[in-house]
Amino acid sequence: MNTALLMMGGSGTRFGADIPKQYIKVGGRPIFSYILEGYNALEEVDKIIVVSHADWIDYVQQIADEINADKLYRVVAGGDTRSESVKNGLTAAAEYSQPDDVILIHDATHPYVDPVGTREVIEGVKKFGGATLAQFNYDTVYRMDDDHILTNIEPRFNIVAGASPEAFTFGHIYDIYMNSPKDELEQMTSAGAIALAHGIKMKVVRANVLNLKITYADDMELFKKLCDNYFFEK
Repeated sequence: MNTALLMMGGSGTRFGADIPKQYIKVGGRPIFSYILEGYNALEEVDKIIVVSHADWIDYVQQIADEINADKLYRVVAGGDTRSESVKNGLTAAAEYSQPDDVILIHDATHPYVDPVGTREVIEGVKKFGGATLAQFNYDTVYRMDDDHILTNIEPRFNIVAGASPEAFTFGHIYDIYMNSPKDELEQMTSAGAIALAHGIKMKVVRANVLNLKITYADDMELFKKLCDNYFFEK
C-alpha cells in the first residue's frame, strides 16, 4: 500500500499573508486542494493523510468532501515543529500500514503533483528503501560566502534541489521518527536528511515539472500564472 502524507501544518510566517499560504485561494479554491485532488487521482496512491494546521482541520475536511477526495484517510493536526508534524502523520498511517508499504511525504509549499516522477519514486523506494523527486541543475552552480561573494564552482551534475515527494519504506522511517531523540529530529530540515543520517539510501528521480516552492509573494504570483495552464491543466 502506498500512502501520500500531505504536509501543510506550518503557519507560513515568511510569506507574510493573513492566513497560512497553503489555504490561500487561487482560481477560487485553496492551493492545497489542487495537490490533494492530484494525489487522489493517482492510481498508485491508495490512501492520503493530511497534516494540517490545527485551526484549519475542519476546513480541510470540508474541501476534501467538496472535491470528492475519497482516498483521504484522516486529517491530523501538525506539531510545533516540522518533525513533530511528520511524526503525527506517521502515527496515523501506522493504524493500517505494513512495514514494506511506501510512505510519500509531500510538502504543500510545492504546489504540484508529478505523476510520472511519483511512480518512479515509488519504484525507487522498493529498490533502495528511499527515494526523492529532485530538480536537476543545468546551469553553473556557485558557492558563495556570507557576504554573497562567489568563492568557487560546484560540480552541477552532483547537486540537486529537493522536490516533493520524498518517500520511504514505512517501517524504516516510522521506526526512526518514533525512536530518535527529539533534539536530533528537530535539527534536520527534512525527512530525507533524517533518513540519510540513519543510513537509508535514497534514489534521486528527476522532476518532470518546475520545482516551484511557495515561500515569498513572488512565488505565489508565479503559481497563479501557471496553475491552470501548466501545473494543473484543465
